[in-house]
Amino acid sequence: MSTLVALVTTGVLVSGSAQSNDLLTAEKYVEPPAVIRDAVLAPWSDNVRLTNPSPDRTRFLLSESRGLPPIADFARPFHRLAGFQIDPIGLRDRQLWIRGATSYTIFDWQSRKSVQVQVPGAVTVSSAAWSPDSSKIALLGHHSNGTYLYVADATTGAVRRVSDRKVLATEVASIEWAGDSRRVAIVFQPSGNPLPPAAPAIPEGPQVRHTEPGRTRLRTYPDLLETPYEARLLEFYLTGQLAVVDVVSGSVTEVGEPKMIRSVSYSPDGEWFRVTTVLKPFSYTVPYSSFGTLEELWDREGKPVYEIRRNELRRDDEEPQQEERRQPAKRALSWRPDGKGLSYIERVPQNERAGSRNADRVMLWKPPFGEDDTEVVYENNAGIASLWYSADAETIFFTESGQNSETLYAVRLSDPKTKILIQQRRTNDFYDRPGTLVMEPSPMGVSSVKMEGSLVFLQDTLYDKDPLSKAPRQFVDAFDLETKKRERVFLGSENAWEDITLVVARDTFLFSRETPKDVPDYFVRTGRSERRLTENRNYVPEVTLAKRERVQVTRPDGIKFWVEVVFPPKPMASPPPAFFWFYPREYTNQENYDESQRTYNKNRFEAVGSRSMDHLILLGYVVVFPDCPIIGPSDRKNDLYVHDLRNNLSATIDALAARGWIDRSRLGIGGHSYGAFSTANALIHTPFFKAGIAGDGNYNRTLTPLAFQSEQRLLWEARGVYEEVSPLFWAERMTGALLMYHGADDQNVGTFPINSWRMFEALNALGKEAALYVYPLEDHGPAARETILDLWARWVAWLDKYIGEASEKRGAALNNEAA
Repeated sequence: MSTLVALVTTGVLVSGSAQSNDLLTAEKYVEPPAVIRDAVLAPWSDNVRLTNPSPDRTRFLLSESRGLPPIADFARPFHRLAGFQIDPIGLRDRQLWIRGATSYTIFDWQSRKSVQVQVPGAVTVSSAAWSPDSSKIALLGHHSNGTYLYVADATTGAVRRVSDRKVLATEVASIEWAGDSRRVAIVFQPSGNPLPPAAPAIPEGPQVRHTEPGRTRLRTYPDLLETPYEARLLEFYLTGQLAVVDVVSGSVTEVGEPKMIRSVSYSPDGEWFRVTTVLKPFSYTVPYSSFGTLEELWDREGKPVYEIRRNELRRDDEEPQQEERRQPAKRALSWRPDGKGLSYIERVPQNERAGSRNADRVMLWKPPFGEDDTEVVYENNAGIASLWYSADAETIFFTESGQNSETLYAVRLSDPKTKILIQQRRTNDFYDRPGTLVMEPSPMGVSSVKMEGSLVFLQDTLYDKDPLSKAPRQFVDAFDLETKKRERVFLGSENAWEDITLVVARDTFLFSRETPKDVPDYFVRTGRSERRLTENRNYVPEVTLAKRERVQVTRPDGIKFWVEVVFPPKPMASPPPAFFWFYPREYTNQENYDESQRTYNKNRFEAVGSRSMDHLILLGYVVVFPDCPIIGPSDRKNDLYVHDLRNNLSATIDALAARGWIDRSRLGIGGHSYGAFSTANALIHTPFFKAGIAGDGNYNRTLTPLAFQSEQRLLWEARGVYEEVSPLFWAERMTGALLMYHGADDQNVGTFPINSWRMFEALNALGKEAALYVYPLEDHGPAARETILDLWARWVAWLDKYIGEASEKRGAALNNEAA
């Protein structure tokens, strides 16, 4: 017998109340037992994370969060246009309203003092950007009726609105400072506040699609444009006015005409712009991210002076056009950190080459960026792969690539004939990690190599071939360009994970420290002295500090993989029921799987979130997280999907049951997305599980006929594989009860909600035990507070019914009846 629940948004029923027997069928939001509710709502966002440092490295800008957003925020009207969700009232990306921070805090790490940055009337804030001189912070305040530009004093935290013009934050939600720390570039709604095009009162005609010449291989994208009206609507919400705002006087200077602007990069001198715009035609078959774009260099009047890059509308299977395959003449085009213009790399002309035919040179392109406004900065006798500058642009750093090698050099432009070798690494050796250059903003606000006199710094992580014995350790080395000597100035602990946040100076570092027993906290180390900066809390110690075991399991075919097991806080007299949560991944062989384990870090704190299945240990379940490697050649990875799935799960259960850790007669399994797909397959192709939980899954691979996951064959090239791995085709073989949940607005490629509806209908017709919960306004992964609490309530009730205490009592009652 099947149960269908289409969730509505009225009322709350609490698990454990007198109505708990009806919890699984309640058509209203419900809540889980208090012990689960409290763990799910633990305020982890209150813990301090040192992010967004000021350019002078004295302060951090911390985001304040309200935790899980309410469903009411999701219920605001929005448009789905070509895979883009737009808030038409606020003229912004919908995510800025749903997910934004509520306020900011300026934290001075030296004094440990904090200053609040609060925008009056704003529900959320985002896009905070420090001015290059660290005196101000520009940010966006998202009000119910629109988004506005604000600036905060970085000393007092005082905030004021800079302009009453609405920001168009649909695509460009960032703020770009000029090097003078006074002007910012931003995209506003066009003058006059134009209204969006009205929807046609009657249909304008049929939806029309024609095949195109050749073979067009497209993914199954959700919410593509469907009509000419939707195309007009998308154009309206993308069309904005680029402007320069003086944050002191509030004056606004428009730059050019309104365009469909996708991105903006403001020059340090405040006179030039790199602007990317969206090109027509739009498409009914690919999402907005595949639409054509044009990147140009604009002057302050909005006149294009140079075309940097043009990308035409792309289909998934299209080969790049010939001109796109060729490297651009001006490679690595970027603003110079000294504000003198643009830097780029070009191949030395053939008639000027003295040595290698791959010789490159570094160029300065000065305003007004005409053909003759270039200057050779440095000429190398080999190709240059990557390029960086010191803040004053007096020293350049670049890499040369060879066969399985990369060499890093520095050149002082005052002595261009001296090439300083910093390091060489083997690119085909994962463990050869000499470090990458540490960067920081220049006085003009452009990223540059951090230098302290003649010292530069290199940072990376050391990994051992046996991570169970030796955990990863971060390091910082100082290299002296004068003496050519290298010294290790920071090395993380062997017994804790120390993650570098900021290299302040040769002897001063900010870093976080965590262990399996200690929540991450921040420290400053100066020389041999150390000072704690934060006092973060462990909000659910009974979960994060629970007993955990990591065991290696061997399949009958010899493939070895890892399984993590989390135990209930209270010891059990007999093996408890277990719930498996997994997400299979494809590998070509054992070695390929082993490579995925190289970054394992035994010193990490076990972070949990609102959807962490670890919380089930609070109800007495053992929670099992098995790796589930699917092994096969790169062009046929899923030929043995069912075989490997069955062998992985069977070997895991045998290994854990042999240790006395689980009751193999009371097992559940679950997963999200591809894990949901695999959960349904586990209930069909194995006899082990009495309950399953599957979220936002695909259950019919013929609905993704042009590839899925890492499977690149078409349905018609691997018909048998597509059929064998599709749970819908074998639903009559399902054992165990399946709970499915799905976001009604799932935007993920290949997991349209119709998958869950059709799977439920099949199970219902076949007399299987199943339930389906479809959550309004949710995407691929639940996010609203009400949704997440409801899911936990249903999950708990489902597992209790089929493998938990209720199932045990029911089994005992049946045995008594039989006796």
